[in-house]
Amino acid sequence: MASKCFFTGKKMRLGNQIARRGKAKYLGGIGKKTTGISRRKFKPNLQSVRAVVNGEVVRITVSTQALRMGLVQKPVKHKPFSVTQS
Repeated sequence: MASKCFFTGKKMRLGNQIARRGKAKYLGGIGKKTTGISRRKFKPNLQSVRAVVNGEVVRITVSTQALRMGLVQKPVKHKPFSVTQS
């Protein structure tokens, strides 16, 4: 399964993690010093959900942002209750 959002295309991105030591100047120190830089991963919050895509119920990976925006159409679990008049 691809770790990429079906709707927004969000996926893992690379960045840096910067380790610092010292006291900030505004707090009375001589400033923060960088002591190390290492690579890190920024992972989106992906969820596996059942959704209706092209009239078919499939399991897809979507970001929580897509869920909140309403891009995902969930399938109907139970048919609506109906009363027949006789």
